[in-house]
Order: sequence, then C-alpha cells, then structure tokens
Amino acid sequence: MKFPAKLNRLKFILALILAAILVPQKAQSYMVKYKEDYLKLYHVHYSQLPDDCIENIYWLEQAAKADFANPLYAYTKIENELQWEKYRYLFQMHINLKLIEQHLRLGRIYDKKAAVFYDAPWKDEYLRNLEKAKSCYTAGYTYWKEAELWAEKAGSKKFGFMYITGLQNWEDERERINTGKLSYKNILNRELSRLDKVISDLVAMNSKSY
Repeated sequence: MKFPAKLNRLKFILALILAAILVPQKAQSYMVKYKEDYLKLYHVHYSQLPDDCIENIYWLEQAAKADFANPLYAYTKIENELQWEKYRYLFQMHINLKLIEQHLRLGRIYDKKAAVFYDAPWKDEYLRNLEKAKSCYTAGYTYWKEAELWAEKAGSKKFGFMYITGLQNWEDERERINTGKLSYKNILNRELSRLDKVISDLVAMNSKSY
C-alpha cells in the first residue's frame, strides 16, 4: 500500500525530531578561572553532609586564590576605578565570612552539645568526632582575621559615602564587622569553650558512670 506524499513527509519530519531528542547533545564546556566563577559553584544545602561542606570549602578557597574577572563581569555594575577597588575588598571579605560559616557547619556535624552519663560506652568515638569539630572551629580564626582586614579596607575613608547598592548584603556585613556587631571571634570562642568542657566531661567518664 502506497502512503500519500504528505504522510510520508510527516513521518520523515517526526523521525528527525525523535532522532534529535534521542541523540546525546555535546555538552558545552565551562571554564572556571576567576573568583566570580568559583563563587558561583558555592551552594548551601538544606541539610548539609560533611562532603557538601568540604566541597563548598574547596570552591571558596579556590575563589580566594583566583584572579578577578574583568569588571564587566563583576557581581554588580562597576562604574569607576574606586568602585572596582571597593568591590574587590568586599568580595574577599565575603569569601572569608562564607569560609567561616562552612567550617562552623562542618564542625557542628561532628559536635556534641553536652556529655551525659550514658555516653560513656561510646566516649572514644565521641572524642574523635569532637577533635574534628575543634579543628574546624579553630580554622575559623584565620578566616576571621582575613575578613576583618578586608572589611577595614572596604570601610576606608577614601570611599567616603560610597555604597555599592548592588551588593547590599556585603555592605551590611562590612558595616556590622566594623561596628563590632558581627564578631565571629566571639562565636568561635564560645563554641570552643563549650566543646572543651564536653571533652573534659567525656574524658572523666568510666564504666561506673552509667
């Protein structure tokens, strides 16, 4: 049986569409080179596992070391060299704040808020995890010093009343740091002080504790 010409053409077109759908498309390559590129790879999960935090820390560390992209590709519109300078300071400050946050998140995965008497049978495992948490919290001090340094530079008198409106959150972070309203040093001190007490309580436990 011979099909009408129109039907044959329709079948041919449908076959082409189906082939286009089924044949894998070549993925476009994306070069990650500049700070802005690496920061885009940073993302926060609703429930973060250790690997998620470690991945974010890696991307943020790379962002801290990489070069800036051309101002044309900045996270906000840059109109002059002075804005460009302040943008770079704010960027570095923000990266270091995010690194502190991720180390705190990672530390809290291994942390234990308090030691209770029935923890004794598993105290060695708890102590190993608490040492990991302590290492994460301690690392935060280095990033806090960096964040303070860049916030101070971004708040220099040379910028006068310049406010980069496209980076309001970053400007707010700078202001809170420079006025003392935000101090991760205090947060880290508090977490480490509490953690040291938990460690001491666990070390003191024995088989008679429960």
